[in-house]
Formats: sequence, C-alpha cells, structure tokens
Amino acid sequence: MTILEIIQRGSGFLERKGVDSPRLQVELFLAAVLKMPRMNLYLNFERVPTAAEIDTVRSMIQRRAKREPLQYILGTTSFCGFEIAVDRNVLIPRPETELLAERAWKQLLSKEETPPVTALDFGTGSGCLAIALAAKAPEAQIHALDFSNTALELAEKNATANHVKVEFHSGDGFAALATGTKFNLIVSNPPYIPTAEIATLQPEVRDFEPRMALDGGEDGLDFYRRLAVEAKAFLKPAGRIMLEFGDGQGEALRALFSEQNWVVEFVEPDYTGRLRNLIARCNAE
Repeated sequence: MTILEIIQRGSGFLERKGVDSPRLQVELFLAAVLKMPRMNLYLNFERVPTAAEIDTVRSMIQRRAKREPLQYILGTTSFCGFEIAVDRNVLIPRPETELLAERAWKQLLSKEETPPVTALDFGTGSGCLAIALAAKAPEAQIHALDFSNTALELAEKNATANHVKVEFHSGDGFAALATGTKFNLIVSNPPYIPTAEIATLQPEVRDFEPRMALDGGEDGLDFYRRLAVEAKAFLKPAGRIMLEFGDGQGEALRALFSEQNWVVEFVEPDYTGRLRNLIARCNAE
C-alpha cells in the first residue's frame, strides 16, 4: 500500500466516523511514523511503507476513529513554539492559552518588576505555561504546582526537554508552598467547565481529558473563588494574578475579584474576540 493509498483510505474511514479534518489527521500520523515533514509526503506518494509502519499508522487511525485526541495519540503538541509531551494525565494545551502565556512573560520582563522576579503557575498540568515563562523570561524564577504527581512527572520531563529551569511543587494548592513564599505574578488556567456541561462536550474532551482538569464545580468558578481568597497571601505588594476563564464568565469573575478587594485591571478577549483572561492586582491598601 502506497502513502497516497493510506491517506485516501484512512481519511475516508475517519470522515465516516465524524472526525474533523480527516486527511490532515492521517497525514500527521504518517509524518510522525515515517519521520518526515508532512509536506514531504506529497513528494513520496508512491513510496510503500514497511508492514510495521503501516500497522502503526493503522493503529493510530483506529484510535482516532474512537475520538481519542490527536495529541494523545502522537504524544506531543506545540505550545508557544515549544514541544510539549502530553498524555491522558494532563489537559491538552490550547492555542488560546498562548495569549495568557505571552501576557505573563511580558509582565515578567517589564521594568516595573523589581528583581528577584518570581512567578507561579498554579495547576501546571503539562507544564506548558511554566516552560514558556521560563524560556521567555530567563532571569525570572519560575515555580509550578499541581495536585497530580503523574502530571508533575510529565511537566518535569517537559521542562528538561525544553532546557528550562522550573521549580515544581506537589500538593493541594498553596499548601504545597513554604510559608512566606511571595511572587510577583501568579498565572493559572484552572478547571472552569460547569459540572453539568461536561457531559455535553466533544467526545475528545469528555471521554479522554482528565476530569479534574475540566470540572470547575456547579458554576465553573470554584477554583477562582479559592484563588481570589488565597492568592493574595502569596503575592508581593501590588503583585498580579493572570487567569484564563471560560465563555461567559468574565463579568462574574470581575465581580468576584473586586469583592475580594483586588484591583481588576483587564478582562481581555482572546484571538477569536471572546473574553478569556482576567488580570488583577493586589490592592496595596
């Protein structure tokens, strides 16, 4: 079977299973197995892969047909240009979260931050946010915490693979940190899906991504309430918190943080125009 035949048959199969962009998915599987850039497949349509290579691609296609996410099958994804290993123990990094990362590293590099500049990624998962900050703001001290030890093991591997230094902490939220620890900045992409909505999500998300990285409680705001109350004790005077949130949650979060005596500086849209990030500062009073 040639590369072209694999693409044609595989994409037809995935299309019948309701998978979006079926041809692209098959091409990505082939490129990974054959260890070549995807566009080079077009120069090698008549090449016949080995039986072992065909079996591997076939297995990938079958997994994708069951709606397992492409990133878990490939075992990797890209975030801010960094290669991040992912598995079913961590949330798959989303493109919109890159905006939060960019906003955060620019803050760490700004002249208003006096050294030593420190930042915390609260609920790091794959480590993608912490790794982007450590790479883009190399003079800053980056910390990351998570409740899941399996997630932290993967995050540590990702930091090593991307040649950055991040200090990881295991535990239930801020209890994982030493008393008196203070940061210039806390960033987080916490769980924000209302519990009842999880059943309505795409199967790729609902059936494969870790529920504890999705479920934000009855209204999706449980973790934000905790952060609004607890985070100030771990920020330097006038330190900031930057958070990603879900569709339609922006004004509720603005009110929530304002009630806890934060100065809400921005509630910003993502690249699609949906409100996505909240930036708030500790009230110096």
